[in-house]
Amino acid sequence: MIAVRSGASFCIKNKKSAIAMASLEDFDIGLLSPEEQKQFTEAREELEKWKRKVENAETEKSRLILEKLETEETKKQAQKETMDLLAQQQKNAEAASRMRKVLEGDIMEFEKCNQALMEKLKEYEGMLKNKQAECDALQQKFKIHTDIPEKKVIFTKALKEGEEEDCKDIVSVFTITQMPSFNLKGGHALITFEEEKVAEKILKLAKCSVVCDSTKMDVKPYCLTLDPSVKFEVHMNVSKRKIRFSNTPPYLSEESMRDRLEIGFSKPSQGGGEVEKVAYNKDTGVGEITFLNTGVAERLTLRKKYCIDASREADVNIHPYFEFQLKKFQTFCGASRRSVLLGGIQDTGEEEEDMQDQLEIHFQKPSNHGGEVESIRYLSRGRSAVAYFNEDTAEAEA
Repeated sequence: MIAVRSGASFCIKNKKSAIAMASLEDFDIGLLSPEEQKQFTEAREELEKWKRKVENAETEKSRLILEKLETEETKKQAQKETMDLLAQQQKNAEAASRMRKVLEGDIMEFEKCNQALMEKLKEYEGMLKNKQAECDALQQKFKIHTDIPEKKVIFTKALKEGEEEDCKDIVSVFTITQMPSFNLKGGHALITFEEEKVAEKILKLAKCSVVCDSTKMDVKPYCLTLDPSVKFEVHMNVSKRKIRFSNTPPYLSEESMRDRLEIGFSKPSQGGGEVEKVAYNKDTGVGEITFLNTGVAERLTLRKKYCIDASREADVNIHPYFEFQLKKFQTFCGASRRSVLLGGIQDTGEEEEDMQDQLEIHFQKPSNHGGEVESIRYLSRGRSAVAYFNEDTAEAEA
């Protein structure tokens, strides 16, 4: 039996003899019997084997210790990075919280500003609405509705060969007179008598007691002052040799387009004629053509369209060429001597026509200081109308 211990010492025992323990390097193997030598050799090999295992184990232990140290270092580094990340996250959260508070404050300020702007917008919209209503009222007040009368033309003679045609412009003068008007509001009535003295007597009364069915009301008469009106003359000259054109295509330069226009309007096959002068503005696409002879401008004006070649065919719009001036502009205002405004009329629930008839009946009676009524118009509350006057009669239009 062979026993091996660490430290290079061993002991061999068998049934017959025992060998004292000694150092492996100093032991003389020749002292042993062949069987013991064999056992000794096997023990030595076994020892070497265990030495190698111990060395490998020590190496593995050292490697594991190094790996443990590296792992602990990595762990510490990871912990440090984690702590740094947590600290950075905390800083970011605090910064985000501060930024959120700042943004919330900015949002509140913007909401306040927006609310103030909305209030200003509503105020300006109200002002714009009032201005538009005022503008509409002024436009309605100064709008001119008139039909230009037809002018009878008498043939006198034909032009002889070699005789030049009169190239003067067609001159016309229109006198425009705006009818005096008055804005009639709801709850009022406008009455016009046939005689001035009746209106004078009514205006001298402080009030008029009018009975409508079972209701008695005090109606107050007012003197009627008309809105200002205007009168002016329009002097218009219509050229016999010029036309205006518009809607020219912007394909070419101003110089090239001017040449194309002159060539296009010079073609007799298309109704044109010899061109004396061309004026053209590329920015607006409008211009003027002056022909050498009369008749061409009138002919093209009646067509209203003309085709020209401007790198491609295009239709331009044709307009008559005219100049006008406003002269003798006058404004005047006055009062109607035969008309009276009646205010303070109560709303009894009757129809406008019924109330109007009751008022007309009352003011026709001489016992009520009245007289023959020429026209009357009553408006219930919430309505409005414009009354137009002329020199002889007065009429109210809704």
